[in-house]
This record gives sequence, structure tokens and C-alpha cells, in this order.
Amino acid sequence: MERCKPSKEDLKVYKLLRPYVAEWFKRRFCHFTEPQLKAIPFIKKGYNVLVSSPTGTGKTLAVFLGIIDELLALSEKGALEDQIYAVYVSPLRALNNDMRRNLLEPLSEIREVASELGYEISEIRVAVRTSDTSPAEKQRMNRRPPHILITTPESLSIALVAPRFRQKLSSTRWVIVDEVHELASSKRGAHLALSLERLEELVRESGGRLQRIGLSATIAPLEEVGSFIGGYDDDGNPRPVKIVDARFAKPIDIRVLAPRMDLIHSPTEEINEAIYRILVDLIAKHRTTLIFTNTRSATERVAYKLRKIMEGNGLVNMDEIEAHHSSLSRDVRLSVEEKLKRGELKAVVSSTSLELGIDIGFIDLVVLLSSPKSVSRLLQRVGRSGHNVRDASKGRIIVVDRDDLIECTVLAKLALEKKLDRVRIPRKPLDVLAQHIVGMSIERKWRILDAYRVVRRAYNYRDLSLEEFMDVLRFLAGKHDLEDEGVYSKIWLDEAEGVFGRKRGARMIYQLNSGTIPDEAKIKVITRQGRYVGSLEEEFVEILSPGDIFVLGGRTYRFLRSEGMKIIVEEAEGARPTVPSWFSEMLPLSFDSALEVGKFRCRIADMIRAGKVRDALEMLQREYNLEPHAAEAIINYIKEQLDYVGIVPCDNVILIEWSYDEDDDALIVFHMLYGRRVVDALSRAYAYMLTMKTGYPVRVTVSDNGFVLKVPRKARINEALLRDLVASVTPSNVRSILEKAILHTELLRRRFRHVAQRSFMILRRYRGREKSPERMQLSSQRILKIILRTDPSNVVLRETLREIMEDYMDVINAQKVLEWIAKGDIRVVIRGPLPAPSPMAHGIIVKVYSDVVLMEDRRRLLMLLHERVRELLAGRAGGANSNLLAETGYEA
Repeated sequence: MERCKPSKEDLKVYKLLRPYVAEWFKRRFCHFTEPQLKAIPFIKKGYNVLVSSPTGTGKTLAVFLGIIDELLALSEKGALEDQIYAVYVSPLRALNNDMRRNLLEPLSEIREVASELGYEISEIRVAVRTSDTSPAEKQRMNRRPPHILITTPESLSIALVAPRFRQKLSSTRWVIVDEVHELASSKRGAHLALSLERLEELVRESGGRLQRIGLSATIAPLEEVGSFIGGYDDDGNPRPVKIVDARFAKPIDIRVLAPRMDLIHSPTEEINEAIYRILVDLIAKHRTTLIFTNTRSATERVAYKLRKIMEGNGLVNMDEIEAHHSSLSRDVRLSVEEKLKRGELKAVVSSTSLELGIDIGFIDLVVLLSSPKSVSRLLQRVGRSGHNVRDASKGRIIVVDRDDLIECTVLAKLALEKKLDRVRIPRKPLDVLAQHIVGMSIERKWRILDAYRVVRRAYNYRDLSLEEFMDVLRFLAGKHDLEDEGVYSKIWLDEAEGVFGRKRGARMIYQLNSGTIPDEAKIKVITRQGRYVGSLEEEFVEILSPGDIFVLGGRTYRFLRSEGMKIIVEEAEGARPTVPSWFSEMLPLSFDSALEVGKFRCRIADMIRAGKVRDALEMLQREYNLEPHAAEAIINYIKEQLDYVGIVPCDNVILIEWSYDEDDDALIVFHMLYGRRVVDALSRAYAYMLTMKTGYPVRVTVSDNGFVLKVPRKARINEALLRDLVASVTPSNVRSILEKAILHTELLRRRFRHVAQRSFMILRRYRGREKSPERMQLSSQRILKIILRTDPSNVVLRETLREIMEDYMDVINAQKVLEWIAKGDIRVVIRGPLPAPSPMAHGIIVKVYSDVVLMEDRRRLLMLLHERVRELLAGRAGGANSNLLAETGYEA
């Protein structure tokens, strides 16, 4: 074995460790990685720390080595007691079992080295406590607690009210939060932030202090994420957190690949074959390839096709290619993960389920089929390759159309330039707060101001007003008129004395119902005559409005109404669908990435206008690492847009164009490059105002690059009306318009149930009974009707509206865009009526017809739209639109 020669930096860290810990590390690794060099000294000095680095850079050991060293120092002195010293929290139960294995092995080896060097040290115990832990194991933990406890956010919050185990947590010195990038942007993160402050309060009562350590993959901005981990002190100042920024500790190799053919005119079959040729070639040249798709259905399709092609060519056995996604059973997923670890797979196809840091062994290439929609997700996915810190993380993005090509070109460049999207951390979720107030009431009787102080220390609640806190207390204390609907008080509240406490049954309610992840439910589709047709995902039903037409099992149906967990429909044979069936699964393009796509479009357009086409081609190949045919496709696309309409929509230009379709309806296309969530918010606001102005119903179709409003010709669309429409939505009124637009939607009804469940308004489990999702949906719909009529300021309704507008959509950045429009920083250009939609509208328009036609026909529709533009440019066309859908072979 080669003799270890530590560097000067290595030696500084070695000096901080016990001799036998240092010796073990020398034998196993010799050199510390960048995150280890930076983090271990901070942790040993007692600082709060956030470590951000990719997979395979040793960040877990960076955190635990310092903690293990401290525990072993106590053991040497005979001062290691039967108590919990460290709590490790991870969002995935599967990660917890990995972590236990990954700790036990080094602990065992360190003990051997210590014994060899003449040191007597006792065993450091590690245990996992989650919802899978048996009562017998929990009893053992009560009698003899682990020194290191591994748990999930939900199990930690329940442990805080477990009568005997709560006291065991009071000795905690370190809390480690893993996969912070996954937690921070969701309500699970807010839930954990409150649990950490409650744990801090418990530890303080015993005279201690929590040292907080966060582990994250690539995320930004690190200062904000550091504050999320650190929280605030009692005076409202952020606790100091040392940032270990090793996000780019590994070399990165990312390239965009496009089929060598015309992406518009080539038949779908040829394009698909070209994509699979690229894919098969990449897989054949690498040991193990991880392929990411953006939907679960695509994952299955790609895995099936790859097996067929590669086995047919004698390249692999069928068992060497597997699919992995959240709809598969846990056993199947675990089997795939184990095969990956053992190096038995040539390729695995996944949607989002393998983005998190489950230990999946050696992967030397990641392939993304179309855009990951954000730089952070691109880096997280590509970061799964190159298991060793010295191995490059290698990623290839295969694009499928011209919009995809531009988007992926920009994202790949941003990733290499280390420009990340900013994380969105939920602000003041009142349903999560309600849960924790019930949890706090179980601990003891609280003075209102003391509890408010603890809550405001959590990053998500730093701006919570006392009045908002009191509203939640009053709701939980039953200060409402909902007893007839079975909504009873969960706490008692004495406002005069300024105190609150628990009511009987609160512990059972809390233990059985706490958590933030809503129950996944399938919605039954029933015809008016009572015939069962099939089922839909709840996320899809959320986006339906009465009259919407969708496809199920190859047939079209009109949505009439919902009743609990079923929807009532009527057959709509021949009618064109208004909602694409895959929409709810699609990842949304992020705000920051969309702005960069817009800037890129402007840059290329400016070069074309200046006659620098050759320079633009060279620049795309040199700066963006594109193949010549891909660079040419981008130039041609942007040049066509300029030639046809004179305007390229980008970050500071919104293009609104309108034309008429074969039904004689106006298609108003808003080209907006501000990310899908912003576009979703603005589309609903403008659609609501257009209905108010014209009196006609408006159909909305949303994409990442803009949206379409479809109205009858009788609405008399003209430039003055559209200018008035743009002016009618402002930064100050967009929230109130949105509220009105979503107040009676399926989206509100479904989300209200989730929020009502989280805030304990409706209980899934109580007194040994479990309510079905259907009964809970019916209860919540009844309660919602009453609240809308009698108590519109109810905290559960307020939180539902906030969640929809701020978390599901992005009204905050929508307000920013509207401010830019008002200030003139964004120019709004209106064109129309056009004889045919402009080239950059085609991808958005096709979404309107997305379920009418098969993929081949969608591509043919794109081709016909494109041909029409070419004819018009060549001066050969005139008159009204030809019936494009009829030309694709579709007949209404």
C-alpha cells in the first residue's frame, strides 16, 4: 500500500483529531477533501455550519468525523453517558438506513485502531427512529438511548412530545440536517425549522446549546440557506453560521446534444430513432449510465424502448436496464438501488426519485432527456455521476425541439459558470404553525409571548406578526362556528392571562396526524349515468374547471363537477381537449433560469440584427460548446422570428400577438420568459380581467415560455383592448385579482383539504378510526362553503390562498415583473391580427392541441405552422389561416 503523504492543509486538520481517529483516516483516505478541510475545524470549534457540496465529496464524513472525535474524547475520560448527543435528520427514511450503515463501519474500524494504539474506548451507539421503528425498539431506546439518533423531520416532531423520550433529547449537543436543498423549499422545511427551535428550547432548559450543521447539494443563496439552518436569536438577529462553499469541488463536464437533422421537418420516428441512437451510443461507452426523464410515464417508456433496442443488438441483457420512480413499490425501488450499488446495471432510467443522495454506487454518466428546468436541478442530477471526488461529474442533455435546445444551451452554460437559481423558502405557513402550537401545548402550559418568541426564531416565521400568531391560537381554541362540522378546539386559551395549554386528546391527535405531506389520492372518474371510467391523479384534477375537456383511455370527457374523491363527467366525443393530460407532472422552468433564457435570445437577436450571423455561429460553438448543426438551428429559429414579426421576446420584451384559429376563436399569445410559476399567476390574472372586460369565458393554456388566452371572435380583440388589459393588472392589485380568480376552482378545493388536514381542522386518524381521503374531501368541501360564506378571513382559507399564490404559483416574482412593466424596464409589444402565429408561438400554441393528436401529429402541426410562416415570408400566401388541425388528419 502506498505510504500516505499528507499536505500542510491535511496536517492542520489531523492535529485537531484524537491520534487513533487521525490514524484511521490516514489509513483509509490520507487526504481530506475540500469540504472536510473547511468543515472539521469549524465543527470542532463549536460553530453552526452549512456545508454545500456535490455527491462524492465526503461531506457526511466532514460533519461526523469531528462529532465522533468529540464523543470518543468523552469516552476516554469515562464521561460518555447514556444519553443522546447528536441528532441526524434526513427527509428520506431510505437515507437513514444508509447513514446508520455508513457510521457503524468507520466506528468499528476506529475502535480497532484505538485498541491497537493502546486506547480503551467504549462503543458509540447509533439508532434509527422513524415511523417504521417498532414499539419494542422504541422501548429499548428509552432504556438505553443511542449517542447518535438518526430520524426524519416528522419523527423528530413526534419525539419532542413522547413523554419519556423527550427528556433523552434534552442532552443533544449537535443537530445535523441532511439534504437541506430538498427540505428548505417545502413545508417540510418549515416543519423542521419549528422542531429545531422547540428542541433548542428543551436543550436550553437543561443548560445546553444546540450546534446546528446543514448538509446540502448545490443550492443558492448560501447565506439565506445558512439562516434557514441557524434560525434567529431571541432579539431577532440571525445566529452566526459558517458557510463551507464546496459546491464546485468536483470538475464538471456538461454538453448539449441535438439530433443531426431538421428538428421541425423530420418525421417523429426519425427524430426518436436519432435520440435513441445517441442514447445507446453513450450507454455503450460507459460503465453505468443514469438517465433522467421529466415524467414517470416517460421513465417507463424510455426503459422499455432501451431494453428492446439494446437487447436486440446484443449489447446488454434485459435485466441490466431498470426503471426507478416514485410510483413503483418500495421493494422494486430498493432492488434497483441494490443492483446499482453492486454495479450490476448498465443503465437506470428515473424521473426525480434518484435526485436525492441515496447511496447508489458508481455512475460515470448522467443523461438528461430534455430540460431539467433549473440550473440547480441540472447540477444535482449531473452531480450523481463521478463517485470519487477526483472524478468529473459528467452530464449530457439530449434535446428534442428548438425551444428545448435554447433552454438547455443556456442552463448548461449557467451550470459551468456556477450561476444557480435562488431557492424559494415558504413564508409563514400557518397550517404548519397550527400543528406545532398543538405540539407545544402538550409539552407544558405556555405564556403566549414566550411561545411567540420561540416560533419567531425559526427562519420561515421571522416576519410573523403577533396578530397572525393570535389568529392561529384562536382558531385552535375553537373561536369559530364550525363545531357542527366536527371541528373542535385542540388547545385552551386564556387571552386575559396571556397563556395557553393542551386539551384532552391533543397528544393522540398530534401523534397520529402531524406531518406535512398530503395523502396521495386517485380521483375516480364517473359519468353522469354512474359508469366508472377510470382514475386520475389529484394534481391533474386540481387544474380542471367546469367545461374542461380531457383525454382518458383514448376517449374525451367533459368535466362537470367534483364530489369528494370522484369527478362527474360526460362523454365529449370529437371535442378537442383543453387540458393536456401530462401537464401536472411537468417540471416548471424556474424564474431565474427563464430570465437567463430571455437574455440569451436578446443577445443572439442583436447579433443577427447587426449582420453578425457568422460571429454568432462561432460564439455558440466556442462559448456554449455546441455542435455546428445545433448552433445553426438556434440562429435559424431566432432569424425566422425576426423576419416574420420583427420582435424576439426576451427578458425585457413581452410580445403579445393574436391570430384566429380554424374555430374562428382568437388565440392571444403572451410571450413571457419569467418561469412557469410566474406565467401561471399572470395568465390567471389576465384571463380573469379579460372575462370581466369582454363578458366571454376565456380558456387558458400555460407553458414555460408564455401562455395562450382563447376567446370567441365575438370578444372583438384589438390592440386598444389588449393595452387596457395589460394596464389593468398591477403590482398592487395582482394578489386580489388572483384570489378572485382561484376562489371557486378545483385547485382551491383540493389544496384546502391539504391545509385543513395539516392544521388539524380535519383529522385523518382519531380514536382508532381512519378517515378515507374521500370522506375528508367531502368534509373539507362542506367546511369551505361555510367559511367562504361566513368567515373569509379564516386562517385555514388564508393559508390555502397563500400556498397557491406563493408556493404553487409565484405571485412574488409576478409582482416584480409587473413593477418592471410599470417602470418601463420591460417593453410590451403588441402584434395582430397575424395571418399565422409567429415561430416562437408555435410551441405554446401546440400545447392548446396537445391531447387531440398523437406525438407524430403534434410534430406535423408544428411543421404546418412553420410552413405557413415560410410561405408568408416568401410572399406566396394571403388570406385567412388554413385549417391546420384538419391538415394533420384530425377531424372534430
